[in-house]
Amino acid sequence: MSEQARKHQRVARILGREIRGGTLRTGSRLPGEHALTQRFSVSRSTVREALRSLADEGLVRTHPGIGSFVSFDGTPLDNRHGWTQALTAQGVPPETAVLRLETVEEPALSTRLGLDSARFLAVDRMRTLPDGVRLSLERSRVPLHPGLEAVPETGLVDGSLTATLTAAGLVVASGEQRATAVPLTPEDAAQLERPAGTSFLRVTRTGRSPVGSVVEHVVSLLDPERFELRTSFGEPEPP
Repeated sequence: MSEQARKHQRVARILGREIRGGTLRTGSRLPGEHALTQRFSVSRSTVREALRSLADEGLVRTHPGIGSFVSFDGTPLDNRHGWTQALTAQGVPPETAVLRLETVEEPALSTRLGLDSARFLAVDRMRTLPDGVRLSLERSRVPLHPGLEAVPETGLVDGSLTATLTAAGLVVASGEQRATAVPLTPEDAAQLERPAGTSFLRVTRTGRSPVGSVVEHVVSLLDPERFELRTSFGEPEPP
């Protein structure tokens, strides 16, 4: 390995550790190239290589002429308890607005899920970062289990669908989830304040109870600059 490569890897390693440790917070601007060259006693080309490495890891985003900004730190988002908790755990608490809270009948979805009833609690939510960027649109459909009929009038428990389900004795123990990239429809684009056709990550998730019954069906549209899908495979070789 060349001396140049060792230098830029060292810079990237130190900055990456500071990002993951929270010293450099999500959304903050990194010091400029000149400041970084002085701090690490390296050339501008070394700093640029380090920033490219951090960008490849998903730790920073660089905007020419503006600077580099810390993005999410690469830790997989665990959405078992909802996107709000997943983002808050990353140190980026979003604001959540409930766009729709009512009972609906959706026979096609009921058939697809193999349910006897077509009645659902519909919960549509928008998640927005503190800077006003709308990063996700989520449409949840919950089979109208006993204890949920009055939710449209009483509201969600503590503003949380997960807490509302828990209060009704409903717990997601397993399920299936799939993701694909889709262009935003004009309607969804208008709600997310993006141009129609912008590519978003669509995640479809069906959560089931410990006995296998459907607890909720959720379709989320997620900003791909803020969310990523990670999988793992294989088993590590024994030492």
